[in-house]
Amino acid sequence: MDDKTPRGVLNDKNPLLTQNNPEHVTWSGDALSMYTHTGTHIDAYHHFCLGLDCHTYNGFKTDEHLGDQGWKVAVDKMLPIITRGILLDVAAHKQVQMLEPSYGISGDNLEATVKRERVTLQKGDAVLIRTGRMSVWPDPQKYTYNEPGLKLDGARWLVEEKGTIVVGADNLSMEQWPSSDPNNPTPIHSYLLVKCGVPIIEVLWLEELAGDHVYEFAFISAPLKIRGATGAPLRPIAIPVR
Repeated sequence: MDDKTPRGVLNDKNPLLTQNNPEHVTWSGDALSMYTHTGTHIDAYHHFCLGLDCHTYNGFKTDEHLGDQGWKVAVDKMLPIITRGILLDVAAHKQVQMLEPSYGISGDNLEATVKRERVTLQKGDAVLIRTGRMSVWPDPQKYTYNEPGLKLDGARWLVEEKGTIVVGADNLSMEQWPSSDPNNPTPIHSYLLVKCGVPIIEVLWLEELAGDHVYEFAFISAPLKIRGATGAPLRPIAIPVR
């Protein structure tokens, strides 16, 4: 080999990378096995169901639409999300790095945060809520247990009054935990996914947006098309609007 030929460069002067020397050609690959609701991910409508007949959004039922390959209408049918995004930094509104354990985010909290940030919510927005839980990541004990999260009246304020079409948060499950509803441990999932058809995005990294005071942005994300699945990892992208 010519000493002037860079190693690893594909050209006729590099005999180690020609078809005549296949024993020197190698490759790498990977296998992936994971729960679909791991890391930053989106919950599809069929992640939760209600009633004895277990119906989901738009009336789909398990006995008709759930088979041996998962749901017939699932996350693989979801379209990419391209819309305006709004960050509501509730922790900053409360003047703390992280909301206290089990703190419930109400509609009043969200409305006060909107006023603080001087933004206006519009119909069709994706609203991302910062509780500050990511500030303790990756400590599983501090991040996971007794998480602050959205209360039902906060979810109703977003959807019914403001027309929000996607709700995301930086905590593990969007919910206030333990739930303030004695009859339902997951009222936010039941309301947003089943009753409203509003997808939920969880485990979002919002620290950089919050640190730069970026509260309004173009929001782009698309879940992996995993056939029959109730959720999927996704990579959200925020492009600031200046």
